Amino acid sequence: MSDVPKMAASEKSGHVPGVGPQHVPGVGPHPQPWPDDPRLDPVLLAGGDRRNVVDRYRYWRHDAIVEDLEARRHPYHVAIENWRHDLNIGAAVRNANAFGARAVHIVGRRRWNRRGAMVTDRYQTVLHHPDVSDLRSWAEGERLAVVGIDNMPGAEPLETSPPPELCVLFFGQEGPGLSAEAVEACDSMRCITQFGSTRSINAGVASGIAMYAWVCEHVIKQKPKGEANGKEG
Repeated sequence: MSDVPKMAASEKSGHVPGVGPQHVPGVGPHPQPWPDDPRLDPVLLAGGDRRNVVDRYRYWRHDAIVEDLEARRHPYHVAIENWRHDLNIGAAVRNANAFGARAVHIVGRRRWNRRGAMVTDRYQTVLHHPDVSDLRSWAEGERLAVVGIDNMPGAEPLETSPPPELCVLFFGQEGPGLSAEAVEACDSMRCITQFGSTRSINAGVASGIAMYAWVCEHVIKQKPKGEANGKEG
């Protein structure tokens, strides 16, 4: 018997009673004549494209999108420990897609909860490492610094000490954070400055903040003014 609570019809549809009709994302069928572009999917051109993709990729075939993303990805990687089937891993994968990470590395259990990824794992390279030492060996072979993200003594604030360009941003599990073995494997540690009473924020949110900090330092600051928007074609 599933322990997932049943959703009301309004929850399934996303419609909030009394607010009016919900905006339907995406685009409808493409008007004829269709563009002569091998990247486009005839099925989507005929029926419309309601996928969660940026406008640049409307009507594109899945494999064409992945190929284009591979050419655009940034050189940093993301790793996250998976010892307890953490729900935050899906959010980290979705963030990695949004912020152009080269790949996501799952450390520990091979199976992970994909629900939070919202299908973005289909467009993102996801690799597996059975343990921390395997990730560390891989990073050394690729000449990537392993940067742990955790609010712990000795960690440097992201806003004053951004991670290096060639690195693996390493995140721990919800609750305990990075394991002792993971901390030992890191070349350096970063923390996210907070101002409230909570000791930490969840790993999914932390991953997005850290990836954005990397993008700000190594992509946005390096581009001429007006050319930093990642959605441009």
